[in-house]
Amino acid sequence: AEEKKMKVSAVPETLKKKRRNFTALKIKCRRKKMLQKARRKLIYEKEYKQVYRTEIRMARMPRKPLVFHRTEIRMATSTVPAEPKLEFVIRISGIKVQAQRFKLQLLCLHQIFNGTFVKFNKASVNMLRIMEPYTAWGYPNLKSGNELIYKRGYGKIHKKQIDLTDDTLIARSLGKYHVVCVEDLVHEIERP
Repeated sequence: AEEKKMKVSAVPETLKKKRRNFTALKIKCRRKKMLQKARRKLIYEKEYKQVYRTEIRMARMPRKPLVFHRTEIRMATSTVPAEPKLEFVIRISGIKVQAQRFKLQLLCLHQIFNGTFVKFNKASVNMLRIMEPYTAWGYPNLKSGNELIYKRGYGKIHKKQIDLTDDTLIARSLGKYHVVCVEDLVHEIERP
């Protein structure tokens, strides 16, 4: 009678089980992280829509200072849109004056068509007025800010310029501020 020769594997059965369980756990964790990121994106989109709708509603409200309703007199609540926290500055021409070149380098605008986000305050506005012939600046809306970060965004990690394509880079460098993906970064920039 012929005996069937069984192959004895070099890897023990318990180790195989551990590996299977570990890969299953890894897949489960990845799915969970992806779902969390998707949920965050939906929450941010909902928030953006709500802000957009309230701005439209406030713009459509009557501009009369007083509104009479029965016997009460109440002030019309028309709010001015919130002042933007960030402005986007882009370099549009070359420069020969050394003093103003230094100010452009402070903003990391080393080449023509380089752009950067700048915190909106009195000092930055004064500096931008001085550099007005060489720069263009404005306040990005949600769509343009989103496109800027997704298409052209990069960060400096350990003095190296790295594109913002991978969420793990963002999570490693900005995780302590609870920014773990590109969508969180967009939300931090666009938050009113």
